[in-house]
Amino acid sequence: MRQKAITIVGAAGALIALYLFLPAPAHAHCDTLDGPVVQEARTALEAGDVTPTLKWVTPENEAELRAAFDRTLAVRGASPQARDLADMYFFETLVRLHRAGEGAPYTGLKPAGTDLGPAVAGADQALASGSVDGLVKLITEAVAAGLRQRFAEAAEKSENADASVEAGRQYVEAYVEFVHYAERLYEDARSAAAAHAQPGQSEKHEAAHDAGAE
Repeated sequence: MRQKAITIVGAAGALIALYLFLPAPAHAHCDTLDGPVVQEARTALEAGDVTPTLKWVTPENEAELRAAFDRTLAVRGASPQARDLADMYFFETLVRLHRAGEGAPYTGLKPAGTDLGPAVAGADQALASGSVDGLVKLITEAVAAGLRQRFAEAAEKSENADASVEAGRQYVEAYVEFVHYAERLYEDARSAAAAHAQPGQSEKHEAAHDAGAE
């Protein structure tokens, strides 16, 4: 079994390298109308003070956000319609700049109540309750299930990997999925928090990670 895995590592390596360059979707609710970014924007507009929203953008984007805030305040008092349009303009500008700081694309504001999955809801609940235990349990169970499933598929396909070229390819595919899944989980757990603490660093982390896989 071990020797078989070693002989296939060369072919699997090419597939792993290809897989690593595929973009992974980013899920968060910073771009929803009831998310924390827009909520902070509403508070800032009502108070007439942009300061609380500045933490959501990088220093390089602060000037653009301040200018958008000033333009919004200048016209939002003209009428209820102008207020709605001006506020939405500021919401979109803030979220767009925030996403840019994360290295993520801006695809528009999502409606309030958008279901973004249990992890996001669990993270918010953890902060609201002051306890991360529920989120740890949720994530741990999901990770364990994912590892077990991929391991089972790779182990099953390894039994017939030498039966034919097609069977071998199926094993390599399962092997790549299992190994990369485990690697991605480990790397994210070890260093993702540090990368997220410095906006714009995620791309450097991914580049270093890709280089190490070659």
